[in-house]
Amino acid sequence: MLGAMSSATLIYEDANAEVHRLVVGPVDNNVYVLRCRRSGDAVLIDAANEHERLLELCTELGVRQVVETHGHWDHIQAVPALREAGYEVAVTQADADLLPAYDLTLDDDVALRCGELELITLWTPGHTPGSICFALAGTPLLFTGDTLFPGGPGNTFGSAEAFTEILGSIETRIFNVYDDATVVLPGHGDATTVGAERPELANWAARGW
Repeated sequence: MLGAMSSATLIYEDANAEVHRLVVGPVDNNVYVLRCRRSGDAVLIDAANEHERLLELCTELGVRQVVETHGHWDHIQAVPALREAGYEVAVTQADADLLPAYDLTLDDDVALRCGELELITLWTPGHTPGSICFALAGTPLLFTGDTLFPGGPGNTFGSAEAFTEILGSIETRIFNVYDDATVVLPGHGDATTVGAERPELANWAARGW
């Protein structure tokens, strides 16, 4: 049983994997822990905030590594405390300078091992230059950070170039690759599916945000 302080919710499980979600910080960031049920190893996605709760969660669930979807302030507040506790933190090279410190860099289209599980990396620039998503092989799960939400892409802060870039990332790396049943687990808010969002791409382009 998870401790009262961490209060994570089990949102997915199958014979091999389980995913826990914890909402933290002033802008309700989703922190996910992916755990291999066979080995007990786990990885934490986005050390966003409330490091005491995250450290308890890491201990409870056997976290071995932290991976960041991008380097914006609200996704990295707990990074120093987790690194100090001995957890390696990985981020793309393009976003590495946004972190106070890190240990490893993430490349595009590689398989990250978590026990017997594989997280496939998808570089999806736009929200930040180094934004990256993670697909859990053999499942319908796609962790999208702030690249894709229910109702549209992440904020590009008025940049027409970045907006074009994020739409291209969503279309080519997500919509053109994953089927409608793929579950999108974003950096904030509720989950959605590729099938729910795919028909809206043209509308997002037309509205311009």
